[in-house]
Amino acid sequence: MKKVEIFTDGSSLGNPGPGGWCAILRYKNYEKILKGGDEHTTNNKMELKAVIEALKALKEPCEVDIYSDSTYVVKGINEWLENWKKKNFKNVKNEDLWKEFIEVSRPHKLNMFWVKAHNGHNENEKCDKIARDEALRRKIADK
Repeated sequence: MKKVEIFTDGSSLGNPGPGGWCAILRYKNYEKILKGGDEHTTNNKMELKAVIEALKALKEPCEVDIYSDSTYVVKGINEWLENWKKKNFKNVKNEDLWKEFIEVSRPHKLNMFWVKAHNGHNENEKCDKIARDEALRRKIADK
């Protein structure tokens, strides 16, 4: 099973507001940057969307180390998701995205890691800038 690293971040200008996300996928010496966004979204949605889109880009089952500065995403995956499933996502925000995450993560072995934001972590800083640029692009386009 291939070992892949994924670094993610999301951003929104207003909560809700225009938002962007970024994911950096790394396998050995290869790196791919994915990015996107939405005109009307929240920070948490963009954080989770970055993880989902990164996992969708994998072409085969992999062992994946995912690094995110989002407590919501990391704790959601590591701690809360099993209970949310048991209660059929009752009163859980972003149910559609969490269900999509479950589907796209199924073939993979995931390890989730939290990293402190704005603390000199190179990939996190790069993702943060790209996600913010995606959000700004949507804000400017909206005017």
